[in-house]
Amino acid sequence: MSTAPTAPDLDAAPQAYYVPLGGGDYRPTLHAQGAWQSHEQHMAPVSGLLVHCLEAFEPSEHLQIARITFDILGMIGADVTHVECRTLRPGRTIRLDEAVASVGGRPVVRATVWRLATADTTPIAGGGEALLPGPDQMPEWPGMTSRWAGGFIASLGARTDTPGANGSGRFWIRQSKTIVEGEESTPLASYVAVVDAMNGVAPHVEPVDWMFPNTDLTIHLHRPPSSARWVGLATSVTVGASGLGVTSAVLHDTSGPIGRAEQILTVRPMPGR
Repeated sequence: MSTAPTAPDLDAAPQAYYVPLGGGDYRPTLHAQGAWQSHEQHMAPVSGLLVHCLEAFEPSEHLQIARITFDILGMIGADVTHVECRTLRPGRTIRLDEAVASVGGRPVVRATVWRLATADTTPIAGGGEALLPGPDQMPEWPGMTSRWAGGFIASLGARTDTPGANGSGRFWIRQSKTIVEGEESTPLASYVAVVDAMNGVAPHVEPVDWMFPNTDLTIHLHRPPSSARWVGLATSVTVGASGLGVTSAVLHDTSGPIGRAEQILTVRPMPGR
């Protein structure tokens, strides 16, 4: 007879999402715990960990990360996570790298990043989305922690001027932990470690009635974030009639828009409903 997985004994003491164990292994802390099930990791800190590792992998000053795609290959168990990086397409001006996170010897998340050459495009820079009102212009919002469980959500602070919005809204989110204990992360890795939470800020339906986990996350950037203190999200959710949905967001830092993100959702009634 099969039994449901039990919640692991996750350490809440480290002020980080992961503790490095060496050899590409990382132990998740309570702050990386998922929102759907207590025995899994939230995708957001995993994505931050993968970018943290990718930025340390064969760094090049003249290449910048322009697109990141994460594919979720299965349930991300809350256990020791191993990360391996490799180059899929080498190049001096365009390069494609990959990082794979595995738990218990099973791949759970794959990230691919396009690194593109830097160039001075200041004279033609412009376009894009309207500015999001700054976090100081929005009141604090407890809606994330009142709607969702788990250690990762508990590590976040949020502000919004669209409380109670369903399907769309404007939000600022910040995390209170570092990605890896004892290691400094770039603003990009720290920023990415929050973005996956965009699926939960203004859901189309309540998670007590429906499940709508995402199976991927793709981020396109027209500039890197200058800071990860606040992650700005102008989100919208669309649900189709056959069990699919899409969550989209225009991404901001406190200086303005930096790019876009999208997630594909598998939508189904919550078991027992």
